[in-house]
Amino acid sequence: MGDTDVIVVGAGISGLTAAWRLAQAGQRVKVLEANARVGGRTLNHQFASGEVAEVGGQWVGPTQERILALLAELKLDTFPTWNQGDNLTLFGGRLKPYRGTIPKFAPHVLLDIGQAQWRLDRLARQIDLDDPSRHPKAPLWDSMSFAEWLRRQVKTEQARTVFDLASAAVFAAKPHDLSFLHVLFYIKSGTNLDTLLGVDKGAQQDRIVGGSQRISEELALRLDGAVQLAQPVRALKQGLDHVELITDQGSHRAKRVIFAVPPTLLLRITQEPLLPGWRDQLLQRLPQGAVIKCMAMYERPFWRERGLSGQATSEIGPVRLTFDNSVPGSSKGVLMGFIEGDEARHWSSCDEGERRAQVLQCFARYYGEQALQPLEYVDKCWADEPFARGCYAALFPPGVWGSGAARLRQPQGRVHFAGTETATRWMGYFDGAVQAAERAAAEVLALT
Repeated sequence: MGDTDVIVVGAGISGLTAAWRLAQAGQRVKVLEANARVGGRTLNHQFASGEVAEVGGQWVGPTQERILALLAELKLDTFPTWNQGDNLTLFGGRLKPYRGTIPKFAPHVLLDIGQAQWRLDRLARQIDLDDPSRHPKAPLWDSMSFAEWLRRQVKTEQARTVFDLASAAVFAAKPHDLSFLHVLFYIKSGTNLDTLLGVDKGAQQDRIVGGSQRISEELALRLDGAVQLAQPVRALKQGLDHVELITDQGSHRAKRVIFAVPPTLLLRITQEPLLPGWRDQLLQRLPQGAVIKCMAMYERPFWRERGLSGQATSEIGPVRLTFDNSVPGSSKGVLMGFIEGDEARHWSSCDEGERRAQVLQCFARYYGEQALQPLEYVDKCWADEPFARGCYAALFPPGVWGSGAARLRQPQGRVHFAGTETATRWMGYFDGAVQAAERAAAEVLALT
């Protein structure tokens, strides 16, 4: 067993936070990371002129107390997402400015959106975050997709399109991919729908100075050599008093293991004894969302000169959502856009040059022909990442919560589970990753 009490698999925010909390409590830890870098689903990109922006997860916001506390502990600063000026919306062939979260529509459409949002928030408040399947109506709500609920409750086509865009923005998926019960859980997990979707006072409010990958980099530094890179775990063997992990580089033994990886990746590890059938089958039903994050750098943020925020929503793809991702202190401008869901799966298989051209055409549709001539362009297709297989997080389709998904966070012998998909607050976000890490670390400490 050597000198290792606990091995953590995965050097993203969740895995490294778990390892750090265990090390602080006096445990001897080792972290095995499959990639040649730390960060998991966060990844910084440095442009030729030196600016750093993220091609992975990037935002933090209010009510996310755990990640904000961790940032303070690591002495990492934040800065606000650029949110000044008019947003743009492209619906019905017309490009129009608006302020706030919801675009300007005809009064009957706004009423339709408002009533649906009120119903969603009201129902979400009733959900038990420890186990949504405890609600008396859970069997009904978990048997239908979010798309089915929208068809029944939302009367106008434009309002349904708004919720389709919201689904892509939050889950990187279509409403038909999601259990309605899971949507209610997610809304409560992230406080309410306004908080999930918003910039000011919302989940997209702030960014991390130097890029979000710094969270993992700083944690790895504090672990002082405990992180081993390029060590994909291929097999696991549980003994009576230890766990053995087999990687491409050799064997590692410890008293306990914490996995902090996307759920679907657990199925790619040979396990002895086998996972229980209930756990294996649930994991088979948890695919990752699909997203391509795209950024273009320009000589200056020219859209600001027209009084625009850089935020746009559109019913026409492939880029249906954009942000100003410029870096404070730089004269350069950065537009960022998302290709999500089915469109991400389509464009991931296309030629990179063709994809670049389509993204820039979308930027030009919103911000003018200047957007066609960036200094640099970069995009990241997360489904192609061998140790992520998608973003933002795992999707819970109809029937998963009712089949016992809450049990997925429970230990399996000497193996424990972290990762944002096992969180009850802010699942799918950095804050959920920290909550899950601290819960898994506490489980291990309680058994030592």
